[in-house]
Amino acid sequence: MTRRPPSLRGTRLRVAAAATLALLGSALAQTSASVPAEAATTTSSTVNVTVNADEGLGTIPTTGYGLNSAVWDSSMNSASTQSLLQSANIGMLRYPGGSYGDIYNWQDNTAPGGYVAPGTDFDSFMGTVKKIGAQPILIANYGTGTPAEAAAWVQYANVTKGYGDKYWEIGNEVYGDGYYGSDWEANDRTDKSPTQYANDILAYSAAMKAVDPTIKIGAVLTLPGNWPDGVLASGDTSDWNHTVLSIAGSAIDFVIVHWYPSGTGASTALTEPAQLPGELQQLRDEIDKYEGARASSVGIAMTEMNSGVDEDTQPDALFAADSYFTALEQGVFTVDWWDTHNGPGTISTAPDGATDYDDWGVLSSGTCVGSTCEPAFNTPFPTYYALQMLSDVGRPGDLMVNAGTDQPLVAAHAVRQANGDLAVELVNKDPNNAYTVNLNYANYIPSTATPTVYTYGDEASSITSASTGTAASQTIAPYSIETVVLTPAANQFGSLSAPGTPSVSNITGTTATVSWGASTGGQVIRYEIENQDGTTSDRLAESTSNSVTLQNLVPNTIYTLNVLATDQSGKLSEPSDPVTFSTTSPPSSTCAVDYQITDSWGNGFIASVTLTDTGPSAIDGWSLTFTFPDTTETENGGWNATWTESGQFVEATSQSWNAQLAANGGNSQNIGFVGANTGAYRSPTAISLNGTVCTTTYSS
Repeated sequence: MTRRPPSLRGTRLRVAAAATLALLGSALAQTSASVPAEAATTTSSTVNVTVNADEGLGTIPTTGYGLNSAVWDSSMNSASTQSLLQSANIGMLRYPGGSYGDIYNWQDNTAPGGYVAPGTDFDSFMGTVKKIGAQPILIANYGTGTPAEAAAWVQYANVTKGYGDKYWEIGNEVYGDGYYGSDWEANDRTDKSPTQYANDILAYSAAMKAVDPTIKIGAVLTLPGNWPDGVLASGDTSDWNHTVLSIAGSAIDFVIVHWYPSGTGASTALTEPAQLPGELQQLRDEIDKYEGARASSVGIAMTEMNSGVDEDTQPDALFAADSYFTALEQGVFTVDWWDTHNGPGTISTAPDGATDYDDWGVLSSGTCVGSTCEPAFNTPFPTYYALQMLSDVGRPGDLMVNAGTDQPLVAAHAVRQANGDLAVELVNKDPNNAYTVNLNYANYIPSTATPTVYTYGDEASSITSASTGTAASQTIAPYSIETVVLTPAANQFGSLSAPGTPSVSNITGTTATVSWGASTGGQVIRYEIENQDGTTSDRLAESTSNSVTLQNLVPNTIYTLNVLATDQSGKLSEPSDPVTFSTTSPPSSTCAVDYQITDSWGNGFIASVTLTDTGPSAIDGWSLTFTFPDTTETENGGWNATWTESGQFVEATSQSWNAQLAANGGNSQNIGFVGANTGAYRSPTAISLNGTVCTTTYSS
């Protein structure tokens, strides 16, 4: 197996990106929670996990469990590789491989400046895709290609060969073409700006869809809080994401992001999946801002992911097990691990004593560095078993539901399987301690049968299964992944299908209209609209029709709703897919706040806040308060106020010289702060002045 040349190792060059941030002059120190690595830091050996089966997080897509293939991998289409991918139920394969996507010529299977192995041409790749029952996601060459070349590929794939290839990315990590300083991605264009890329998206989309209008076009974006999010090059007025979405939004069917967290060491890497919900929600907010009514149809694809830490050992497997479901629960339609085979790099030792070959693949290449050799060719690394375990939790079409844990060292995810079984995935990130897990259920009654438990232990060579423990209690070993599969008690479920995905319209500060598709399979007595609050569901309304107007909502508040149908016997259907929305500012208030992000640079931002007394009485002395939506953002000092922070709660109090606010908008006071972020940095929703929620405007 020939390794990909170091100069084209794609997102592994995020070190160069970090260097660019340093050049941009970021003076903020990042703050990051880390998973304790020593037993002494563990305060309890008991974990409480709660699963709410009525809080739906969406169904598992057929494309959900993905993996990267690369044309420099001479074994990508071997029979043994195909068998292993099929056994792992890989549902999407990405081709031709990372940064090679921007130098690859599909017509003659060449990549000038890079190595292409024999037997890796497009038709051979499609043979693997068809054999394992997956779907392809293809990178149209942006860096050294043209719209005409991409359209010819669509013609060959879907007209000449009839492959029906649906998903097409326009380029790989195009923002890494040197425009922001780091230069690993090929781009022959004179203008390498996001504006040029966005205009080219329009051209690529038009040419490719003229051949096959059913294909989906994906544009390269970056996750909020990850380089180069927020970075402005000379002369730019907006960063990469905002520029691309504002110009090319009408031509985009999905957006592409890659995720290689920047933490150092296994203990930090294993905390980082918790960043994904905020980052993906902030990305969704950006999509909503520019896509308008069609925003819900624009998908998110995470076409590369890896922790980049102890890549061939148990920590990376634990990271994968947690991250796949975390991303899919946020609506991502494919998560494509980097990658199938890669080859060894710098040899080191992981926290559990295992040898780390610095190989980012899930399967061994069987090659050596000096006298240190990997296991035999195609030996699965622990990350392979993490991917394989996903299908023990749930298959495409199964419903993901909300699961919570009170121990950050143990992650939990849950799936209602098509046959009524409930699977709970538990990931123990503690290298030293086993935990007793107390399992609690809302809106699901497990039978008294002994559960089937699938286990992948630390550096094990297979996934084992056994009937063990009870529905109420399980024990999970250090550094292991367990999937507990429970059968339901009899007569628990009705015959009604889940209602269709809700949509929300006519949103105000206190009201919103929710509509959904009808449930089928029997007579619907009523629909119940429930809001997710952790693993607790709050019923907001009931309806006998397919819509309802919610009343008495809280202004400036995020809601995530499910709709369930009730049959004649009082049994509930499965929940609908979720819908998330935010109420607006109160229609009237005695104060107004303008919150602006005036600058950001990936791990920090500057917020400018202007406050005005719009009421009839003057204010002498004020306190402005808000709560950050994400644990990944902090206030690191500000101006024109005394700033204090407790957890996510922030307060700014007046100074002697700016304490006066005149009635009826007679004057305003401007304050601000420097923020730090290790992921998402969403703006606060409700902002209050002296305890009153203000009418709030936002800009960034």
